[in-house]
Amino acid sequence: MEKAGHEREPRVSVSRSIFALVNDQDRRFFGQEANRTDHFGMIEPGKNAIFGRSYAAEPDQLIKELAEDEAIQEADTLLLTIPNTLGVDYNVHVLSSIIEHVAPGLGWR
Repeated sequence: MEKAGHEREPRVSVSRSIFALVNDQDRRFFGQEANRTDHFGMIEPGKNAIFGRSYAAEPDQLIKELAEDEAIQEADTLLLTIPNTLGVDYNVHVLSSIIEHVAPGLGWR
C-alpha cells in the first residue's frame, strides 16, 4: 500500500446475486436456484476469476447463509447482481425485499 503511494487502507468489494424469496413469483423465478457454489473461470484469456455463488432462499435462511459467507464478511462494499431481463418493477422488488427482509438481520445499512 505505502510502496504504491497510497495513504489509506484499501477497500474490498464483493459481488453476489441475492434473492429473498418472499412471494410466489420469487419462488418461481429463483426457488430452484442450483448455483450454490463458487465457480471458477476466466474473464479473458490468462485472467482467472472466481464467480461467487448465488443465494436464493426465504429471508431467515438467507440471513444465516449470508452471515457465513467469508467474502461478504470481509468486504467493505457488497455489490448486488440482479438480472436485467425481468424489468425495472421486478428489480425494485428484489432490492426492496433485501432491504426490508434481509439487511436488518445482518446489520447492513
